[in-house]
Amino acid sequence: MNGGSKTDIRITPSALAGEISAPASKSYAHRAFFCAAIAQDESRIRCSSVSDDVCATIGCLVSLGAKIEKSGEIYKVTPIKNPSANAVFDCRESASTLRFLLPLVSVFGTGAVIKASGRLPERPIKPLADELRSAGAVISDSFPIKVSGKADKTEYSVPGNVSSQFVSGLLIALSLCGGRLKVTRPVESKPYIAMTVEMLKKFGVSVSEENNVFTVSGRCRGTEIAVEGDWSNSLCWLAGGIKVNGLYDLSLQGDRTAYELINNLGGGIEINASDIPDAVPVIAVCAAAAEGRTVIKNASRLRLKESDRIASVSAMLRSLGADVSETEDGLVINGKPLLDGGYVDSFGDHRIVFAASLAASKCRNEVIIGNAECIGKSYPDFFEIFNKLGGKADVLLNR
Repeated sequence: MNGGSKTDIRITPSALAGEISAPASKSYAHRAFFCAAIAQDESRIRCSSVSDDVCATIGCLVSLGAKIEKSGEIYKVTPIKNPSANAVFDCRESASTLRFLLPLVSVFGTGAVIKASGRLPERPIKPLADELRSAGAVISDSFPIKVSGKADKTEYSVPGNVSSQFVSGLLIALSLCGGRLKVTRPVESKPYIAMTVEMLKKFGVSVSEENNVFTVSGRCRGTEIAVEGDWSNSLCWLAGGIKVNGLYDLSLQGDRTAYELINNLGGGIEINASDIPDAVPVIAVCAAAAEGRTVIKNASRLRLKESDRIASVSAMLRSLGADVSETEDGLVINGKPLLDGGYVDSFGDHRIVFAASLAASKCRNEVIIGNAECIGKSYPDFFEIFNKLGGKADVLLNR
């Protein structure tokens, strides 16, 4: 789907059936490309699919001085030898790209201009930027972000309850120089931090942790690695009864556990979403069509995503006839056997498109998703696969 146009999608309720291969994990792909780009020698990354966000990461790393060549599913990464001075980087709408890139260019000290689009300029970056400033980097307050100076500390500290990407970005940058990172409590989205540690170790970096203090030593070394399947982007299919091949049962991805929660809905359940924020839209849709009351809590950071995801999930479900109310940090949903259908806006959020597409199978009438082109952020061929599985999605308006 062309992200440059505005596209409305009409979905006629129908049952999905069949099996697919999982898309490559967006979260692991970001980490693999960043580690490969700063490694001491060449790497090969097998990645079966890339999204707009991952393309943003690849583009920024090339601008920084890496060489990335694609042949089929294999990406050969020749690492950065001499970081580009005062390069211009376009993170598009990818928060991972921005929050991993900013520490890296600050530690390199080569200067940079960083651009962003969509809602990304409104999303939190200040705690990370402030910590890098304390280390010697000079970082402007607004977009495009101008970076100069050099961050040369070996000990950093960031809060653990704003974005796990602050932690991941600093851990990756510390692999260049070694050092320690203290993550202050409370620490949320722990699985994403664990994924970063796992990826660094696969590239030969030593990472240890004690009492939320991470010690990093050793440079990334070139390697061959395959990006595993994406539990987050597969959750919609799994919840719709589709068999998804290529998912690792022992994966560190937090949304692996979300599928278990979906299977236990009904009769009343309370869900702590602090480690599975990306799964909340799909969980909420399933809860809206399940028996009993579902309470989703500890999800306040969802208000800082591509949309205010608590408000947008609530609005989407109410538009379809669900019984849902917002709390400060989550949702309360009273399930009913069948939803009505209707028009929902994506709010520019790919996760809302996933959830609304799943909700269509639980509706009496058709569902129209406005501005559905944002699906390309993480899953460009989603609707093509949706129709192959028996779905009935067609472009209602392309403008």
